[in-house]
Amino acid sequence: MAPLNDWLDADGALLRLRLARPKANLIDGQMIAALHGALVAHGTNTTLRGVLLDAEGPHFSFGASVEEHLPAQCAQMLAGLHALVVAMVEFPAPIVVAVRGQCLGGGLEVALGGSWIFAAPDAQFGQPEMKLGVFAPAASVLLPYRVNQPFAEDLLYSGRSIGAPEAERKGLVHAVADDPEAAALSWFHEHLQGKSAASVACATAAARGALRREVRTRLAEVERLYLDKLMATRDANEGLVAFLAKRKPQWEHR
Repeated sequence: MAPLNDWLDADGALLRLRLARPKANLIDGQMIAALHGALVAHGTNTTLRGVLLDAEGPHFSFGASVEEHLPAQCAQMLAGLHALVVAMVEFPAPIVVAVRGQCLGGGLEVALGGSWIFAAPDAQFGQPEMKLGVFAPAASVLLPYRVNQPFAEDLLYSGRSIGAPEAERKGLVHAVADDPEAAALSWFHEHLQGKSAASVACATAAARGALRREVRTRLAEVERLYLDKLMATRDANEGLVAFLAKRKPQWEHR
């Protein structure tokens, strides 16, 4: 089964992307490739005024594949995920994300690549990577653009999850709604569908110019830190192996 469903909506004005591997909707290599491929395929569509990214099932995403974080695969996994984030940040139309249930780890990193997040009241957001002895590279770059620096560091260091109401208060979530997909669609129809696609593309480039430059530079920096320094530590590898073995990690602080 394909990991992603994509289609055009609103008379061709809206690209729909739906994660289609419930309930976890893991952001693994196949999902990353499917998302990136859809954005590339539609990136030259000059009539788009927006993108809506949502997910099948009760949860947006449990996050990335832990197996793909192991040393043999993590370089390839990070390169693919970061290329996807760049493609999202540089896409010529705003990306709206609708979230239900869990939106964690790599799932939240993907959501952060969009412009706005609409969330169900039960939605939970978090970057639990530190609990595994690793860190979240893309979120380290993107979260401070959403929330203030101290709160971004809170989520990145603690690994804790927060509910939709707190996420909305902190600016991570644009709006909380019982039906986030319907709310996102309503926002699109009211505020974007009637606009000129050419003007929207220029406005997106203007508003996101600094973010686009920063993301490209900083993602490369944190990717090297992750691969060259973090993955050379004993504890990062212990945390991943312990998670897969369903046991508590034994830290040696090295």
